[in-house]
Amino acid sequence: MIQLDVSIMGQPYKLACKEGEEGALQEAVAYLDGKMCAIRDAGKLKGNDRIAVMAALGVAAELLATKSPDGPLSEMSMSEVKQKITSMHETLDAALAPQENLF
Repeated sequence: MIQLDVSIMGQPYKLACKEGEEGALQEAVAYLDGKMCAIRDAGKLKGNDRIAVMAALGVAAELLATKSPDGPLSEMSMSEVKQKITSMHETLDAALAPQENLF
């Protein structure tokens, strides 16, 4: 595990993630920080806890909007869809590897 020092709304946090996932974590922190700062700067809410809850609700709504309402992937998150695609690529690569020897 790797520890990163980050800042969300000016508040420092020490977060842990797996090696190689630092970029994704930094991107998530920047996204959340942007959402929370926008809510704070709008001036309608006071208190970091309320701002965090409203930002979390906004992010959850965005996530749910990315899910397909029907179809074979409808109950899967984007991360699960990406995993499924990676698995399909690996299966195809394994199946096609013997074919490369023919040419």
